[in-house]
Amino acid sequence: MTAFAAQFERHKTLLIALLPWVFVLLWSTGFIGARYGLPYSEPYTFLSWRMAGNLLVFLLLMRLFGVSLPRRFALWKQQLITGTLVHTAYLGGVFSAIELGMPAGLAALLVGLQPLVTAGVMALVYRSAPSLKQWFGLTLGILGVALVLSNGQADFLQKGDISGLQLLWILLALVGITLGTLYQKTYCEQQPLLAATFIQYLSGLAVMLPLALLTENTQVQWHPEFIGALVWSVLVLSVGAILLLMLMIRMGEATRTASYFYLVPPVTALQAWLLFDEQLTGVALAGMAVTVLGVYWVNKK
Repeated sequence: MTAFAAQFERHKTLLIALLPWVFVLLWSTGFIGARYGLPYSEPYTFLSWRMAGNLLVFLLLMRLFGVSLPRRFALWKQQLITGTLVHTAYLGGVFSAIELGMPAGLAALLVGLQPLVTAGVMALVYRSAPSLKQWFGLTLGILGVALVLSNGQADFLQKGDISGLQLLWILLALVGITLGTLYQKTYCEQQPLLAATFIQYLSGLAVMLPLALLTENTQVQWHPEFIGALVWSVLVLSVGAILLLMLMIRMGEATRTASYFYLVPPVTALQAWLLFDEQLTGVALAGMAVTVLGVYWVNKK
């Protein structure tokens, strides 16, 4: 055994424990990146450029590491379905709801219901109900997320005029990310992560590009903030965060993996406070503590 391999084995448990926290830190930058990029392009145009960039980067990574695309149609079909749910439905739903005027905080809160929806699906469909301890943690998590996003403002949920169409888009995002992670865990056969994710992004581009061409003017202002947001979205979110998510799904049960999504809104709120000087009240800080406690109870052995 080489010295590097020996060091890896020695610290393997610690590295595995850190994976979800690195994922949360990276994934939470998605809203920040969108805030920088969307003023300079419409949402489907931005997402089309992002998907195209993803494909280019993953193609280079596959060549670098000698990874080939699968030859069996079944493997392609599995990842195309996963990509349509995890990337197209989730991103398209969130971006469309916000574009129609839904407050970003409310959108994040509704998508934050994913761990509860995942637990419900596991209980009803797969007969794999979470324990009472996990249900308690899941409930604590959504309560903490609500406190963080309300930020001490009683009228939080009444901000803006919420339409049925906005709710339909956000419901699509919630269903997409929930079913996508469950499908990936339950039905997808093992194959190299680089090849699997490449196929997922291919399905994303196949949907986003026609939507952009049919509904938007596809014009982009190549402002430094747009370029930075696009590069960040491709390299950090689509390469780093998505690969970590796929790895977490393979390694852990669905309810535990989904529970880490509760931590995304609190971390995003901290980033917005640091970058945009947004207000962060004592109620929000208390909500962060409650959210962390909820995730701890879900994952406590």
